[in-house]
Amino acid sequence: MFAALRARRASPVVVDVVITVVVFFATVYPSFKFAALAETWWCGPMVALASVPLLWRRKAPIPVALLTGIGTTVLGMTRALPDLPYGQLVATYTFAELSAPLWRLAAVVVTIAGIVISIVVPDADVQIFGYTGLAFVTAYALGAGVRGRRTQIALLEERTKRLSEGQLAAAAQERARIARDMHDVVAHSVSMMVVQAEGGASVVHTDPDRAEAAFEAVADTGREALVQLRHTLGVLREPAVDARNTAPVPGLESLDALLQRTRRTGLDVGLAEHGTPAEPPREVAVTVYRLIQEALTNVVKHAGARRVTVDLDWSPDALAITVEDDGRGPDRINGGHGLIGMRERVDACGGELSTGPAASEHGFRVFARLPFVRAS
Repeated sequence: MFAALRARRASPVVVDVVITVVVFFATVYPSFKFAALAETWWCGPMVALASVPLLWRRKAPIPVALLTGIGTTVLGMTRALPDLPYGQLVATYTFAELSAPLWRLAAVVVTIAGIVISIVVPDADVQIFGYTGLAFVTAYALGAGVRGRRTQIALLEERTKRLSEGQLAAAAQERARIARDMHDVVAHSVSMMVVQAEGGASVVHTDPDRAEAAFEAVADTGREALVQLRHTLGVLREPAVDARNTAPVPGLESLDALLQRTRRTGLDVGLAEHGTPAEPPREVAVTVYRLIQEALTNVVKHAGARRVTVDLDWSPDALAITVEDDGRGPDRINGGHGLIGMRERVDACGGELSTGPAASEHGFRVFARLPFVRAS
Protein backbone atom coordinates (compact mmCIF):
# COMPACT_ATOMS: atom_id res chain seq x y z
CA MET A 1 0.00 0.00 0.00
CA PHE A 2 2.78 2.42 0.92
CA ALA A 3 4.61 1.59 -2.29
CA ALA A 4 1.46 2.44 -4.24
CA LEU A 5 1.12 5.75 -2.43
CA ARG A 6 4.74 6.60 -3.16
CA ALA A 7 4.18 5.71 -6.83
CA ARG A 8 1.22 8.06 -6.97
CA ARG A 9 3.32 10.86 -5.56
CA ALA A 10 6.19 10.25 -7.99
CA SER A 11 6.65 12.94 -10.61
CA PRO A 12 6.08 12.11 -14.31
CA VAL A 13 9.78 12.66 -15.03
CA VAL A 14 10.83 10.04 -12.47
CA VAL A 15 8.24 7.60 -13.81
CA ASP A 16 9.46 8.06 -17.39
CA VAL A 17 13.11 7.60 -16.36
CA VAL A 18 12.28 4.36 -14.57
CA ILE A 19 10.25 3.08 -17.54
CA THR A 20 13.04 3.96 -19.96
CA VAL A 21 15.73 2.21 -17.88
CA VAL A 22 13.60 -0.93 -17.48
CA VAL A 23 12.75 -1.06 -21.18
CA PHE A 24 16.38 -0.48 -22.18
CA PHE A 25 17.72 -3.39 -20.12
CA ALA A 26 14.78 -5.62 -21.05
CA THR A 27 15.65 -4.97 -24.71
CA VAL A 28 19.43 -5.02 -24.53
CA TYR A 29 19.70 -8.42 -22.84
CA PRO A 30 18.23 -10.58 -25.61
CA SER A 31 19.76 -8.33 -28.27
CA PHE A 32 23.31 -8.97 -27.10
CA LYS A 33 22.52 -12.51 -26.13
CA PHE A 34 21.43 -13.49 -29.63
CA ALA A 35 23.60 -11.11 -31.69
CA ALA A 36 27.36 -10.75 -31.45
CA LEU A 37 28.30 -7.15 -30.80
CA ALA A 38 31.35 -7.41 -33.02
CA GLU A 39 29.31 -8.57 -35.99
CA THR A 40 26.34 -6.26 -35.44
CA TRP A 41 27.85 -2.96 -34.36
CA TRP A 42 24.53 -1.19 -34.99
CA CYS A 43 22.65 -3.35 -32.47
CA GLY A 44 23.52 -1.07 -29.53
CA PRO A 45 22.26 2.10 -31.22
CA MET A 46 19.07 0.31 -32.27
CA VAL A 47 18.43 -0.83 -28.69
CA ALA A 48 18.90 2.76 -27.55
CA LEU A 49 16.60 3.99 -30.32
CA ALA A 50 13.93 1.49 -29.26
CA SER A 51 13.97 2.66 -25.62
CA VAL A 52 15.68 5.99 -24.83
CA PRO A 53 13.12 8.22 -26.68
CA LEU A 54 10.55 7.14 -24.10
CA LEU A 55 12.01 9.87 -21.88
CA TRP A 56 10.07 12.37 -24.05
CA ARG A 57 6.96 10.27 -24.64
CA ARG A 58 4.57 12.73 -22.90
CA LYS A 59 5.84 15.77 -24.80
CA ALA A 60 6.05 14.18 -28.26
CA PRO A 61 4.15 10.88 -28.34
CA ILE A 62 4.04 10.54 -32.16
CA PRO A 63 7.76 11.23 -32.85
CA VAL A 64 8.67 8.94 -29.93
CA ALA A 65 6.45 6.18 -31.36
CA LEU A 66 8.13 6.61 -34.77
CA LEU A 67 11.67 6.45 -33.38
CA THR A 68 11.02 3.48 -31.12
CA GLY A 69 9.20 1.82 -34.00
CA ILE A 70 12.22 2.15 -36.26
CA GLY A 71 14.52 0.68 -33.63
CA THR A 72 12.07 -2.12 -32.83
CA THR A 73 11.56 -3.01 -36.51
CA VAL A 74 15.29 -3.20 -37.23
CA LEU A 75 15.85 -5.38 -34.16
CA GLY A 76 12.93 -7.59 -35.17
CA MET A 77 14.24 -8.02 -38.72
CA THR A 78 17.58 -9.29 -37.32
CA ARG A 79 15.97 -11.54 -34.70
CA ALA A 80 17.61 -9.43 -31.97
CA LEU A 81 14.29 -8.45 -30.37
CA PRO A 82 12.89 -9.93 -27.15
CA ASP A 83 9.61 -11.83 -27.18
CA LEU A 84 7.69 -8.55 -26.79
CA PRO A 85 8.73 -5.11 -28.11
CA TYR A 86 8.49 -3.35 -24.75
CA GLY A 87 9.50 0.10 -25.96
CA GLN A 88 6.99 0.11 -28.80
CA LEU A 89 4.23 -1.14 -26.48
CA VAL A 90 4.85 1.79 -24.11
CA ALA A 91 4.91 4.18 -27.08
CA THR A 92 1.60 2.73 -28.33
CA TYR A 93 0.02 3.18 -24.92
CA THR A 94 1.26 6.78 -24.85
CA PHE A 95 -0.01 7.93 -28.24
CA ALA A 96 -3.34 6.19 -27.58
CA GLU A 97 -3.63 8.25 -24.38
CA LEU A 98 -2.31 11.64 -25.48
CA SER A 99 -2.53 12.10 -29.26
CA ALA A 100 -5.27 13.60 -31.41
CA PRO A 101 -7.56 11.26 -33.40
CA LEU A 102 -5.88 11.71 -36.81
CA TRP A 103 -2.42 11.25 -35.36
CA ARG A 104 -3.58 8.16 -33.49
CA LEU A 105 -4.93 6.67 -36.72
CA ALA A 106 -1.68 7.37 -38.58
CA ALA A 107 0.38 5.92 -35.73
CA VAL A 108 -1.75 2.75 -35.65
CA VAL A 109 -1.25 2.21 -39.42
CA VAL A 110 2.51 2.72 -39.19
CA THR A 111 2.74 0.48 -36.11
CA ILE A 112 0.90 -2.34 -37.88
CA ALA A 113 3.22 -1.98 -40.86
CA GLY A 114 6.25 -2.15 -38.58
CA ILE A 115 4.92 -5.27 -36.82
CA VAL A 116 4.32 -7.03 -40.14
CA ILE A 117 7.77 -6.14 -41.48
CA SER A 118 9.58 -7.20 -38.30
CA ILE A 119 7.82 -10.59 -38.38
CA VAL A 120 7.62 -11.36 -42.11
CA VAL A 121 11.16 -10.37 -43.14
CA PRO A 122 12.94 -12.76 -40.75
CA ASP A 123 10.30 -15.40 -41.60
CA ALA A 124 9.25 -15.78 -37.98
CA ASP A 125 6.63 -18.21 -36.73
CA VAL A 126 3.17 -17.07 -37.75
CA GLN A 127 1.96 -17.65 -34.18
CA ILE A 128 3.95 -14.58 -33.16
CA PHE A 129 1.31 -12.48 -34.93
CA GLY A 130 -1.25 -13.62 -32.39
CA TYR A 131 0.32 -12.68 -29.09
CA THR A 132 2.17 -9.67 -30.52
CA GLY A 133 -1.05 -8.27 -31.95
CA LEU A 134 -2.87 -8.96 -28.68
CA ALA A 135 -0.15 -7.16 -26.74
CA PHE A 136 -0.43 -4.07 -28.96
CA VAL A 137 -4.24 -4.08 -28.81
CA THR A 138 -4.06 -4.29 -25.01
CA ALA A 139 -1.57 -1.42 -24.82
CA TYR A 140 -3.71 0.74 -27.09
CA ALA A 141 -6.88 -0.11 -25.14
CA LEU A 142 -5.24 0.82 -21.84
CA GLY A 143 -4.11 4.17 -23.23
CA ALA A 144 -7.53 4.87 -24.73
CA GLY A 145 -9.16 3.98 -21.41
CA VAL A 146 -6.99 6.45 -19.53
CA ARG A 147 -7.77 9.11 -22.15
CA GLY A 148 -11.49 8.43 -21.80
CA ARG A 149 -11.36 8.68 -18.01
CA ARG A 150 -9.42 11.92 -18.20
CA THR A 151 -11.91 13.34 -20.69
CA GLN A 152 -14.79 12.33 -18.44
CA ILE A 153 -13.11 13.92 -15.44
CA ALA A 154 -12.54 17.11 -17.42
CA LEU A 155 -16.21 17.18 -18.45
CA LEU A 156 -17.32 16.63 -14.86
CA GLU A 157 -14.99 19.39 -13.65
CA GLU A 158 -16.32 21.76 -16.31
CA ARG A 159 -19.89 20.87 -15.39
CA THR A 160 -19.13 21.43 -11.71
CA LYS A 161 -17.54 24.77 -12.55
CA ARG A 162 -20.57 25.86 -14.57
CA LEU A 163 -22.94 24.74 -11.82
CA SER A 164 -20.89 26.65 -9.27
CA GLU A 165 -20.87 29.77 -11.46
CA GLY A 166 -24.62 29.40 -11.99
CA GLN A 167 -25.20 29.10 -8.25
CA LEU A 168 -23.07 32.16 -7.58
CA ALA A 169 -24.93 34.12 -10.26
CA ALA A 170 -28.29 33.00 -8.87
CA ALA A 171 -27.21 33.97 -5.36
CA ALA A 172 -26.07 37.38 -6.60
CA GLN A 173 -29.39 37.92 -8.40
CA GLU A 174 -31.31 36.89 -5.30
CA ARG A 175 -29.27 39.28 -3.12
CA ALA A 176 -29.93 42.08 -5.60
CA ARG A 177 -33.64 41.26 -5.60
CA ILE A 178 -33.81 41.27 -1.79
CA ALA A 179 -31.88 44.54 -1.69
CA ARG A 180 -34.33 46.11 -4.17
CA ASP A 181 -37.35 44.88 -2.24
CA MET A 182 -35.98 46.10 1.08
CA HIS A 183 -35.12 49.47 -0.41
CA ASP A 184 -38.58 49.83 -1.93
CA VAL A 185 -40.38 48.80 1.26
CA VAL A 186 -38.22 50.75 3.71
CA ALA A 187 -37.79 53.91 1.63
CA HIS A 188 -41.47 54.16 0.77
CA SER A 189 -42.84 53.31 4.19
CA VAL A 190 -40.41 55.49 6.15
CA SER A 191 -41.03 58.43 3.81
CA MET A 192 -44.80 58.07 4.28
CA MET A 193 -44.42 57.75 8.04
CA VAL A 194 -42.15 60.80 8.32
CA VAL A 195 -44.47 63.01 6.29
CA GLN A 196 -47.56 61.82 8.18
CA ALA A 197 -45.87 62.16 11.55
CA GLU A 198 -44.72 65.70 10.75
CA GLY A 199 -48.22 66.59 9.57
CA GLY A 200 -49.81 65.16 12.73
CA ALA A 201 -47.34 66.92 14.99
CA SER A 202 -48.07 70.28 13.36
CA VAL A 203 -51.81 70.09 14.15
CA VAL A 204 -51.79 68.08 17.35
CA HIS A 205 -52.90 71.14 19.37
CA THR A 206 -55.08 72.90 16.84
CA ASP A 207 -56.82 69.91 15.22
CA PRO A 208 -56.62 66.79 17.43
CA ASP A 209 -58.84 64.73 15.14
CA ARG A 210 -56.65 65.35 12.13
CA ALA A 211 -53.53 64.62 14.20
CA GLU A 212 -55.06 61.37 15.41
CA ALA A 213 -55.82 60.34 11.82
CA ALA A 214 -52.24 61.13 10.80
CA PHE A 215 -50.79 59.05 13.61
CA GLU A 216 -53.14 56.19 12.77
CA ALA A 217 -51.87 56.39 9.21
CA VAL A 218 -48.30 56.18 10.55
CA ALA A 219 -49.21 53.04 12.49
CA ASP A 220 -50.95 51.46 9.49
CA THR A 221 -47.99 52.21 7.25
CA GLY A 222 -45.58 50.77 9.79
CA ARG A 223 -47.60 47.58 10.20
CA GLU A 224 -47.78 47.05 6.44
CA ALA A 225 -44.05 47.69 6.14
CA LEU A 226 -43.36 45.04 8.78
CA VAL A 227 -45.50 42.51 6.90
CA GLN A 228 -43.70 43.18 3.62
CA LEU A 229 -40.28 43.10 5.28
CA ARG A 230 -41.15 39.80 6.93
CA HIS A 231 -42.01 38.37 3.55
CA THR A 232 -38.87 39.77 1.92
CA LEU A 233 -36.58 38.43 4.61
CA GLY A 234 -38.41 35.14 4.84
CA VAL A 235 -36.40 33.63 1.98
CA LEU A 236 -33.26 33.98 4.12
CA ARG A 237 -34.60 32.00 7.04
CA GLU A 238 -34.17 28.28 7.75
CA PRO A 239 -36.42 26.39 8.02
CA ALA A 240 -38.97 27.84 5.64
CA VAL A 241 -41.02 30.74 6.93
CA ASP A 242 -44.50 30.02 8.22
CA ALA A 243 -46.91 31.20 5.51
CA ARG A 244 -49.19 32.67 8.20
CA ASN A 245 -46.50 35.23 9.06
CA THR A 246 -45.99 36.45 5.51
CA ALA A 247 -47.98 38.20 2.82
CA PRO A 248 -47.74 37.85 -0.94
CA VAL A 249 -45.59 40.32 -2.83
CA PRO A 250 -47.88 43.24 -3.77
CA GLY A 251 -48.92 43.67 -7.38
CA LEU A 252 -51.53 45.62 -9.31
CA GLU A 253 -54.22 44.49 -6.87
CA SER A 254 -52.47 46.60 -4.19
CA LEU A 255 -52.13 49.72 -6.34
CA ASP A 256 -55.22 51.46 -4.97
CA ALA A 257 -54.00 51.01 -1.40
CA LEU A 258 -50.59 52.40 -2.40
CA LEU A 259 -52.17 55.50 -3.93
CA GLN A 260 -54.42 55.97 -0.90
CA ARG A 261 -51.45 55.86 1.49
CA THR A 262 -49.68 58.43 -0.62
CA ARG A 263 -52.75 60.72 -0.58
CA ARG A 264 -52.61 60.70 3.22
CA THR A 265 -49.41 62.73 2.97
CA GLY A 266 -51.41 65.58 1.42
CA LEU A 267 -50.26 64.88 -2.11
CA ASP A 268 -52.92 64.99 -4.81
CA VAL A 269 -52.53 61.63 -6.56
CA GLY A 270 -54.49 60.90 -9.73
CA LEU A 271 -54.86 57.61 -11.60
CA ALA A 272 -55.78 57.30 -15.28
CA GLU A 273 -56.13 54.14 -17.34
CA HIS A 274 -56.34 53.77 -21.10
CA GLY A 275 -57.13 50.68 -23.10
CA THR A 276 -58.54 47.40 -21.85
CA PRO A 277 -57.00 46.20 -18.57
CA ALA A 278 -55.60 42.68 -18.71
CA GLU A 279 -53.99 40.28 -16.28
CA PRO A 280 -50.24 40.54 -16.94
CA PRO A 281 -47.68 37.97 -15.76
CA ARG A 282 -47.02 38.13 -12.04
CA GLU A 283 -43.46 39.36 -12.59
CA VAL A 284 -44.78 42.29 -14.62
CA ALA A 285 -47.52 43.09 -12.08
CA VAL A 286 -44.99 43.20 -9.22
CA THR A 287 -42.62 45.34 -11.28
CA VAL A 288 -45.40 47.82 -12.08
CA TYR A 289 -46.26 48.14 -8.39
CA ARG A 290 -42.62 48.62 -7.36
CA LEU A 291 -41.99 51.19 -10.10
CA ILE A 292 -44.99 53.27 -9.07
CA GLN A 293 -44.08 52.86 -5.40
CA GLU A 294 -40.52 54.09 -5.97
CA ALA A 295 -41.67 56.96 -8.17
CA LEU A 296 -44.19 58.11 -5.55
CA THR A 297 -41.55 57.76 -2.82
CA ASN A 298 -39.23 60.05 -4.76
CA VAL A 299 -42.04 62.55 -5.23
CA VAL A 300 -42.84 62.60 -1.50
CA LYS A 301 -39.19 62.80 -0.42
CA HIS A 302 -37.66 65.11 -2.99
CA ALA A 303 -40.11 66.75 -5.37
CA GLY A 304 -41.96 69.28 -3.25
CA ALA A 305 -44.88 68.61 -5.58
CA ARG A 306 -48.56 69.28 -5.08
CA ARG A 307 -49.87 66.83 -7.65
CA VAL A 308 -48.74 63.60 -9.28
CA THR A 309 -50.50 61.54 -11.94
CA VAL A 310 -50.17 57.83 -12.55
CA ASP A 311 -51.09 56.75 -16.07
CA LEU A 312 -51.56 53.13 -17.15
CA ASP A 313 -51.77 52.55 -20.90
CA TRP A 314 -52.88 49.00 -21.68
CA SER A 315 -52.23 47.29 -25.01
CA PRO A 316 -52.73 43.64 -25.96
CA ASP A 317 -49.09 42.73 -25.40
CA ALA A 318 -47.68 45.38 -23.05
CA LEU A 319 -48.38 47.91 -20.32
CA ALA A 320 -46.96 51.44 -20.37
CA ILE A 321 -46.64 53.28 -17.05
CA THR A 322 -46.14 57.01 -16.67
CA VAL A 323 -45.69 58.79 -13.32
CA GLU A 324 -45.44 62.57 -13.65
CA ASP A 325 -45.37 65.27 -10.97
CA ASP A 326 -45.30 69.08 -10.86
CA GLY A 327 -42.39 69.36 -8.45
CA ARG A 328 -38.80 70.50 -8.71
CA GLY A 329 -37.87 68.35 -11.70
CA PRO A 330 -34.68 66.45 -12.56
CA ASP A 331 -32.44 68.56 -10.29
CA ARG A 332 -33.79 66.67 -7.29
CA ILE A 333 -32.44 63.30 -8.48
CA ASN A 334 -29.20 62.35 -6.72
CA GLY A 335 -28.46 59.07 -8.47
CA GLY A 336 -29.43 56.87 -5.53
CA HIS A 337 -30.42 53.24 -5.48
CA GLY A 338 -34.06 53.93 -6.37
CA LEU A 339 -33.57 54.61 -10.07
CA ILE A 340 -30.98 51.83 -10.28
CA GLY A 341 -33.49 49.42 -8.79
CA MET A 342 -36.14 50.61 -11.27
CA ARG A 343 -33.87 49.91 -14.21
CA GLU A 344 -32.88 46.49 -12.90
CA ARG A 345 -36.53 45.49 -12.49
CA VAL A 346 -37.46 46.74 -15.95
CA ASP A 347 -34.46 45.03 -17.57
CA ALA A 348 -35.39 41.77 -15.83
CA CYS A 349 -38.79 41.93 -17.55
CA GLY A 350 -37.30 42.81 -20.93
CA GLY A 351 -38.85 46.29 -20.85
CA GLU A 352 -37.64 49.83 -21.34
CA LEU A 353 -37.34 52.72 -18.89
CA SER A 354 -36.81 56.45 -19.33
CA THR A 355 -36.68 59.24 -16.76
CA GLY A 356 -36.41 62.98 -17.22
CA PRO A 357 -38.24 66.31 -17.27
CA ALA A 358 -42.01 66.29 -17.32
CA ALA A 359 -44.00 67.62 -20.26
CA SER A 360 -44.76 70.79 -18.33
CA GLU A 361 -42.17 73.40 -17.45
CA HIS A 362 -41.61 71.89 -14.02
CA GLY A 363 -41.74 68.37 -12.67
CA PHE A 364 -40.29 64.95 -13.32
CA ARG A 365 -41.48 62.05 -15.45
CA VAL A 366 -40.88 58.32 -15.14
CA PHE A 367 -41.92 56.18 -18.09
CA ALA A 368 -41.68 52.42 -18.48
CA ARG A 369 -43.02 49.93 -20.98
CA LEU A 370 -43.25 46.30 -19.92
CA PRO A 371 -44.06 43.53 -22.42
CA PHE A 372 -46.23 40.66 -21.25
CA VAL A 373 -44.06 38.12 -23.04
CA ARG A 374 -40.32 38.60 -22.80
CA ALA A 375 -38.47 38.34 -26.12
CA SER A 376 -36.14 35.32 -26.30
